[in-house]
Amino acid sequence: MDIDPRTGLPTEQGLFEEIAKGQQQITISTVARRYGKLTTLVTGFDKNINLKDIAKALKEKLACGGTVKNDAIELQGNHLKQVKPVLVKMGFSEASISD
Repeated sequence: MDIDPRTGLPTEQGLFEEIAKGQQQITISTVARRYGKLTTLVTGFDKNINLKDIAKALKEKLACGGTVKNDAIELQGNHLKQVKPVLVKMGFSEASISD
């Protein structure tokens, strides 16, 4: 078992990312793009979180397209109400997610 020298926690179990998930201040908002299309932005993630994995899971659960740009996840369409329950299931704190 390997121990992370910075945190003193086991590295193979991914506990550092689980701890980091509880300390996020995530904001969910919508932005109007060209031709009146709505895009849902999920912002406020730390550098310790793998945004590509979270974006992939959100796109699968919400059946939409999206990308990661400028430390934010952009989802095609209006998904304000659906994103929060998916993030809570992924292990993020419900109190740290604001709409």
